[in-house]
Amino acid sequence: MCEANAYLLKGGKEELILEDISVLRPEKEELFLQNIFGEQKRIRARIREMNLLDHRIVLEEV
Repeated sequence: MCEANAYLLKGGKEELILEDISVLRPEKEELFLQNIFGEQKRIRARIREMNLLDHRIVLEEV
């Protein structure tokens, strides 16, 4: 499987916000995330780092 987990960087620490992401899409001033189970989140953040080999997406609030 190629899904990634998304983490939000807060105060220098990473907080898991959604697992098994299959869709990450920018929408105006936020990011839309959806996982393989259909769970969806929208968050005002930008991508700080994507490491697809490690299945990790690190976001930071804007």
